Amino acid sequence: MAEDELRDIIQRCQILEEEDFKGEDFNLFQVAGQKCFEEGYVADVLEVVQNEKNKVIVKSMGWNLVGPLIRCLVKYKQDEVEREHCLKILDKLMELCSPKELVLGFLEQIEQASGEYRSQTILLLLKPLQEVLLKLQNKKAYSVGLSLSTILNQISLLPVPYTKQQLKEDKHGLCQCCNALTPFVNPFVEEVVKHMETSSGEDFKELKEELLKYCLKSLKYPLLMAELDQLPEDPPQYSLRRFAADILGILLDIRELLPKVFSWDRCKYECWDEDILEMDKEQSAESLACLSYMVFVQDCFGIDCLPVVFNPSYILQCNMVHVGVLLKRTEESILSKGLALLENCLLRLEDNSLLLEYLEFKGFITTPQDLVKVMTLCPFEHLRKKSLKILQLYIEKFEEEGKFTLFRCLLKTSNHSGVEGFIIQNIKNQIDLSLQSTTGSKVFTGLQLASLLDIILSLPEGAETDLLQNSDRIMASLNLLRYLVIKDNENDNQTCVWTELCKIERNFLKPLHTGLNMSRAHYEAEIKNKKENKRESHVSKKICSLTVAGEKMPHMTTEMELQVLHSALYTFDLIESVLARVEELIETKTTAAAEETTRIK
Repeated sequence: MAEDELRDIIQRCQILEEEDFKGEDFNLFQVAGQKCFEEGYVADVLEVVQNEKNKVIVKSMGWNLVGPLIRCLVKYKQDEVEREHCLKILDKLMELCSPKELVLGFLEQIEQASGEYRSQTILLLLKPLQEVLLKLQNKKAYSVGLSLSTILNQISLLPVPYTKQQLKEDKHGLCQCCNALTPFVNPFVEEVVKHMETSSGEDFKELKEELLKYCLKSLKYPLLMAELDQLPEDPPQYSLRRFAADILGILLDIRELLPKVFSWDRCKYECWDEDILEMDKEQSAESLACLSYMVFVQDCFGIDCLPVVFNPSYILQCNMVHVGVLLKRTEESILSKGLALLENCLLRLEDNSLLLEYLEFKGFITTPQDLVKVMTLCPFEHLRKKSLKILQLYIEKFEEEGKFTLFRCLLKTSNHSGVEGFIIQNIKNQIDLSLQSTTGSKVFTGLQLASLLDIILSLPEGAETDLLQNSDRIMASLNLLRYLVIKDNENDNQTCVWTELCKIERNFLKPLHTGLNMSRAHYEAEIKNKKENKRESHVSKKICSLTVAGEKMPHMTTEMELQVLHSALYTFDLIESVLARVEELIETKTTAAAEETTRIK
């Protein structure tokens, strides 16, 4: 019987001094104790550990019972009597055994927990683990750091609840674990704060570093993935907002919040603080990006900690690196944080307030390119729309020279007809403002504008350009040219469109005519073939399949293909009608100018 085996080894060891215990004794004690827990003889184990005669044995060997004891606690979570026995055994072990050995025993159980027992084990052991860590007195920094790292590693295996229903259910226990971590770390935070006031002790500096690592790791997961907006009627226990506010509070207490949020060096180039050099750079970058989101977008969750002396442009500079980190991810929760952070920073600025020089700072050119990728590649429609809105807001914050450089860059790098059409429309609006203005910069007029028109009023591949694929850009370019011809008289020539007319006709209008004729002929031939095939088969065959974003779309019937082909012809007709109107305006204007010249002579 298991209880008899335990009593035998106890009787054997009672007559020995502690230094006479052998490895075999430890093994026999552990095996016998484990059998008692597994077979339900918990009361017998409790009797052994409470017996004063066994105090030396328990002190030396008791920590070996931690594993089977914790498994038994999880097993008997519904049995109040057995659970009470287990908790009394745990209390006795914590009273008698070495704190260092207990720390290792507890962490081993946390590390080995899996599945549904992962969060249960963490919640069960946080309080006992805290008590034995506090018994270590000085030199506890390493053990605290190891404990926090082990716990967060296990939490990182729990999925983050995102919707209101998921938060309320907290099926995997992540919210409970996170909210239980704050009271666990509070005594160590208080110890660091106390030593900071006296500026004494080396261990507290190491402990502060471990707490900083804990905060940064928590920011990386779960907070970066979490929904941190206040949900209506959201009880605190179901939200990760409370945990996020607790992390901010710790950083504020250990005086690391503002140094991590504001760093001029990070605005210009990558620079990593010495205290996080050991951490993965990508992890650190994402942690700091999440921190900035919490500080600026969530307004520190009501914590009054942000000075009001910082210039809005400086705040934007400090956050551009963070925005870039967030926008390069593909998860909805992270992308939304990046967009919200950028929007928050831009709304602090006045329109036309950013100078051209800002585009030299890190992130100011790459961020609009990241916005374009979100606009064109993101699978979430609401984020695509928001990205477009923020790109427009971003453009409006630059003065004319900055806008000009930004437009040139985006036209060359976007590789998307819709985006190029959007940029060309913005250029048209800027030209209109410049022509109406009597003072200020004339960036969007004269020879400087001519260099931009060379890019806009051309076809990427000449007459062989895919007109359907580039229809948005072509229509925007034609509309711009029509506007310039109407608005700018040949005698004034403020936009240089008239001096560039020959080049425009050679590089844009003539190739466009040729391309339209070729494309129309091709699509009309396709329509003819489809109709003939349909008559021959007398049935509507499924003849084409389409794959989008890795997902196979429904088969296209012949009727559906014919609809697509006719839609293409309609697009060509639309382009041709605008092209004809532009050429008509050019001819009218040049004829009028020639007649005026003749009349003057």
